[in-house]
Amino acid sequence: MVAFFPRTADRGLSCPMPRENPKLDVSSSPATPRQIPLDSPEAFLNRELSWLAFARRVLELAGDPELPLLERVKFLGIHAMLHDEFFMKRVGGLLQQVRRSGARRSPDGRTPHEELEACRAEVRSQLEVVSALMLRDIRPALREAGLAILDWEELDEAQQSALREDFEHTVLPILTPLAIDAEHPFPFISGQGLNLAIQFPTAGGRERVLRLKVPTNRSRWVAVPGPAGFVALEQVIAANLDLVVSGSDTFRHYFFSVTRAVEADPEIIDDEDEAEALLPGAIVRQVTRDLKARRFAGVSGLKVSSDMPVELQTWLARQLGLSIDDVYVTETFLGLSDLMSLRVPDAETLLLPPYEPVDHPRLRSDDAEPGSMFREIARGDILLHHPYHSYESSVVRFLQEAAEDPQVLALKITIYRTSRDSPIIRALAEAARRGKQVAVLVEITARFDEAPNIAWGQFLEREGVHVSYGVEKLKTHVKLALVVRDEGGKLHQYVHIGTGNYHEGTARIYEDLGLLTADAGLCRDVALLFNQLTGALKPRSYGKLIVAPQHMRTRFIELIRREAEHAREGRPSGIRAKMNQLQDQELIRELYEAGRAGVPVSLDVRGLCCIRPGVAGLSENIQVFSIVGRFLEHSRLYEFRNGGHPEYFIGSADWMKRNLDRRVESIAPVLDPKLCRELSAILDVFDTDNYSRWDCNPDGTYTRRRPTAGEARRDSHEIFLEMAAKQKAAPAKIRSARRRKD
Repeated sequence: MVAFFPRTADRGLSCPMPRENPKLDVSSSPATPRQIPLDSPEAFLNRELSWLAFARRVLELAGDPELPLLERVKFLGIHAMLHDEFFMKRVGGLLQQVRRSGARRSPDGRTPHEELEACRAEVRSQLEVVSALMLRDIRPALREAGLAILDWEELDEAQQSALREDFEHTVLPILTPLAIDAEHPFPFISGQGLNLAIQFPTAGGRERVLRLKVPTNRSRWVAVPGPAGFVALEQVIAANLDLVVSGSDTFRHYFFSVTRAVEADPEIIDDEDEAEALLPGAIVRQVTRDLKARRFAGVSGLKVSSDMPVELQTWLARQLGLSIDDVYVTETFLGLSDLMSLRVPDAETLLLPPYEPVDHPRLRSDDAEPGSMFREIARGDILLHHPYHSYESSVVRFLQEAAEDPQVLALKITIYRTSRDSPIIRALAEAARRGKQVAVLVEITARFDEAPNIAWGQFLEREGVHVSYGVEKLKTHVKLALVVRDEGGKLHQYVHIGTGNYHEGTARIYEDLGLLTADAGLCRDVALLFNQLTGALKPRSYGKLIVAPQHMRTRFIELIRREAEHAREGRPSGIRAKMNQLQDQELIRELYEAGRAGVPVSLDVRGLCCIRPGVAGLSENIQVFSIVGRFLEHSRLYEFRNGGHPEYFIGSADWMKRNLDRRVESIAPVLDPKLCRELSAILDVFDTDNYSRWDCNPDGTYTRRRPTAGEARRDSHEIFLEMAAKQKAAPAKIRSARRRKD
C-alpha cells in the first residue's frame, strides 16, 4: 500500500521528510549549549540529502491544492527532472565509491555506502508520494477538468480502433524490437528512455524476451478522439503488440527506464590532455569525446512499473550492472518529466494568470533611438530584476544597439547557455558583419549544453567573430558583456554584469539580477578579465571586481570576518546572502564563527545547503530558508551590514567549492546608494515571505511558511510582479526629471 501524505486545513498537502541526520541531538537547552567543534560531522548537513530535500519542496508544490491544476502538473514534471539529474550527476559517483570500497567519509560523517542507502530510502519515499499524488489527486482532478490521462482499458471500442489505425501509420514503422537470448546479447539501453520488456512463450515452450524502445520523436501524450483527454504512448504500443510481434498472441509487458551517470567530468581536462588543451580546436575534440562517452556511461538507476515480477527486475538489474537495491518501483507512469510537454489548448483557467515583463522605467522601448541606451547608462547605473523587468528591452537591446550603433567599436561577451534561436547570437554576428571587433568566450563544457555551444561557437567563427573556448582546467561561469564606444574621439566602456545566462528564454522563468554600468573602475576590471580569458594571460589583480579562483574565496572570508569584528566591537553587523547552493566547508566554518561572535546570518539558499542552522552551541544566530515558487530563484546577492554602512554584491558565484576554486567567476559591488536600497528591499521581500518560503530546521528538514489566520499572503513572486506593474506609471515622471536635468 502506498503511503499518502495527509491533507490539513492550513497546509494543504504536506510532504513529511525523515530526519536528515538522526545522530545529531538538537534538543539541548540553549541555556547550557554544548559547543560543537566546527570540523565535527555534526556541523554539516549531507549534500546529497539536501539536494533531495529541494526535490521534496518542489514535490510539495505539486501537492498544493491552492495552485492551479496544470501548475501542479508542471511541478510534478520538474520533480521528475530533478530526480533524473540527481541520478545522472550524483548517484553514479556514489555507486563508484561504494564499488571501490574507499574509506572516504562525507563531511557529515557518512561512508559512501551510508550515503547511498540514505539516498535510496529518500528517493523511494518521494516516489511513493508521487504515485499516490498522481493516482488519488492529479489524475482525478484532470478527469474532472475534462483533461483526463486515461488508461487504454478505459477507451471505448471506437476510440481504440481509431488509435490503432493511427498507430499503424505513425508509430509502428519506427519501432525496432530487439531479441534477448543466447544468440542475442543484452542490447544497449540508452539513458532517460522509456522501454517495454515483452515476455511471450515460443512454440518449444520456452519464454522469449524482447526489448522495445518507446520512440522519443512521437508525442508521449496521445490525444484520444473526442473530448476525452490523453493516453500514454507506451500504452498504445502495449495494446497493439500483435502488430509488432507476430507468431504469438500471449504477451506480458512491463515498462522500465534507465538512468546513466555523467561519468566524464568536463570541468577539469584530464592530465594526459593538458598539453593538447592549449592547441586550437583541442578542447572541442575533448568535449566531443566526452559527449560520446556519456551516451555509454554506467547505469546509475533502474525504474520499473509496479507489475514487473521481482525475478525480471533482478535479471534486468544484473544485465545493467546493478543490484536489486538500485531498482525503483513506481505505481504510476514512468518518465513523468514528460508532463512538461503536455500541451492543453484553451486551459488558461488551469494555469496562473499570464504576466508580461515590464520595461525598466529608465529603458522604455518607445524611447529607443540610436545611442539612447548608452546615454541612459552614462547617467547612472541601472539595476535589472528579471523576469519582472523585460530582458528583451534591457539586455537584448543593450547588445543589439551595440551591434547597430556606428560609434561602437568593440563588443565582448561570455556565453554559458543560450537559446536555440538566440537574438543575442544574431546580434553578435551582425556586429562582426559591420566590422566591429567582437570577442565571444563560449564555455563549451557547460554540462548538457556542450553540443549546442560548440555549434554556436563554430557559427560565430564563420561570421568573423573571435571565439575562445574557455580557460585551461577551469570552467568559465562569469556573466559579463562589455561594449567599447567612441564618443567624440574618446573611448567609453559600458558593462552588463549578470547573475544569469544570456538566454532570453530562461530569463522569463528564472529570477535573476543584472547591473548596467559605465563605472570606470568596474569597466576597467571587466576589460582586464576579458583579456585574461581570451589571451590565456596570467591572473591580474582587480580594483573592484572580485574574481575566482584568484581571490574570491579570500575576499568573502575577509568580509565575513569583518562582520564578526563589528559584532565584537558592538557595531551593527549582519550578513544576508542569497544563492542557489551552499556547500563550501571553509565558508561554512567562517559563518559559524561569525554567528558565535553575534552576527545575525540569514541565508536564502534555493537548493542544497550543507550548513546546519539554529543549533545551540553552533549556529543559534544562523537561519536558512529556501524560496520555491512560480519562478526559479537564480540570482546571487550578498549583503554585509559593515558597521552601519552596508555593502552589496551581485554576480555569478554560489558558495560552492567548485565556484570558488575550479571556475572563473565574478562578483561585482553595487555602488549606487539608490540601487543598494533597491537590493535591500528585494532581500526584505524574501525575508517576510509567508507563502513560498521554506525554513530549514536543525535536522535538515524544511517547513513551509503559511499565513496565519487573518494574515495577508506575502508571496515574493506576486509582490515583485505587483512592484513591476507599478513601475509602468513611473517613466513619465522619470522622463520629465531627465529633461529638467539635461
